[in-house]
Amino acid sequence: MKSLQDVLYNWLTIKVVCDARPDDTAAAETKAHFDELLGTEHHVSNIEISTDEDMYYISYQQDEDRKKTRFPRELIEIMLNQINREPEKYVNYPNED
Repeated sequence: MKSLQDVLYNWLTIKVVCDARPDDTAAAETKAHFDELLGTEHHVSNIEISTDEDMYYISYQQDEDRKKTRFPRELIEIMLNQINREPEKYVNYPNED
C-alpha cells in the first residue's frame, strides 16, 4: 500500500493530464485507479483543489477529519508538460467497443 501522500501526488498529476486531455483513455483509466485507491485504501472523499502561481493545494475529508496538503506546480505539471513537448509519444488509443 502506498502512502496517502504518494497517492494524492499521483492522483493530482494524472488529474491535471485528464483535465487537459479529456479524450485520453489511458489517463482516464489511470485516474480511475487512483480514485479507487483514495477511496478504498485511504478513505478520502470530498477533495477540493486550488492553485496559485507556485502550488496546488488539496483539502479533503479522511474518515471524520478534514485535512490539507500542497504540492509544487512544477512537480504536478511535469507529466502534462512532457506530453505537450512530445505529443507524438503520447498518442491516444481509444477503447474499442
